[in-house]
Amino acid sequence: MATPKDISMRQLRYFVAAADAGQFSQAALKVHVSQSAITAAVLQLEEALGVSLFDRLPYGVALTAEGNKFAQHARHILDTLQDALSEPLFLSHAMQGTVRVGASYTVLGYFLPALLARFKRSYPQVEIDLVDMDRQSIETAVYQGSLDLGLALVSNTTDLQCLEHQVLIRSRRQLWLSSQHPLMAAPSITLEDVAEHPYILATVDEGETSTFRYWQSRGLQPQVAFRTSSMEALRGLVAHGFGVTILSDMLYRAWSLEGKKIDIRPLADAVPPMELGLIWKPGTDLPEPAQAFRQFLIMACAP
Repeated sequence: MATPKDISMRQLRYFVAAADAGQFSQAALKVHVSQSAITAAVLQLEEALGVSLFDRLPYGVALTAEGNKFAQHARHILDTLQDALSEPLFLSHAMQGTVRVGASYTVLGYFLPALLARFKRSYPQVEIDLVDMDRQSIETAVYQGSLDLGLALVSNTTDLQCLEHQVLIRSRRQLWLSSQHPLMAAPSITLEDVAEHPYILATVDEGETSTFRYWQSRGLQPQVAFRTSSMEALRGLVAHGFGVTILSDMLYRAWSLEGKKIDIRPLADAVPPMELGLIWKPGTDLPEPAQAFRQFLIMACAP
């Protein structure tokens, strides 16, 4: 049984980098160490915990069920430390006010909850007035001043010249498929390969438009078998082998509601990442709580 002294912050940082990258070599580049340092840290953690954290695959690594659970705890520990070091707590606890924020579906479901909890720990008296809106409505409301800040998929927009924005995360898109799918045996996978199989298309947050944009840039189109705005329905269909999909890592969860495994594979084609960004009106003096929330998000998402 591991004790706190058996595990270091460095090991947690290297483990999370490997979990995010899906490859030890890419994780090493991200944190500027050797691949052997990543490998050693993961092995030390596995020995201390007495479980396998990753499945070693021909194309990289994937979190096991135990690894996925431990990754959530590791990220929480690292995030809490970062917040403690970066926030002037004696000032933040005294700040009061409300921040008016618009956010789109995937941002609300897969990005904001953990960050909101972190922000409230540092700014307990600041209220976040959160509104569920589509991207176009968020941009309009921010420009007109009815929202202080907006959070949306800025990679879907064609023109942000009238607004200031900061990209918070760039989430790579990968192929989701069942463990028994024929493409799991392929040494590498292209969009042309994917086009030969039924495709489950997510329509939420302009998913159809963004999907067809990069398919058409390759002169291809997916063999759409089903369109859905429900991520859980999509996960279930993919996990049961009814089709494949290409979505960002931010949305990925390893299991369907029925407990069936969903695998991911990188694509050989240069598929653009999904970009999630923060937007605000230029030349506006934001209230102090809104400034604090903006700065918190930028610092929390810094690479």
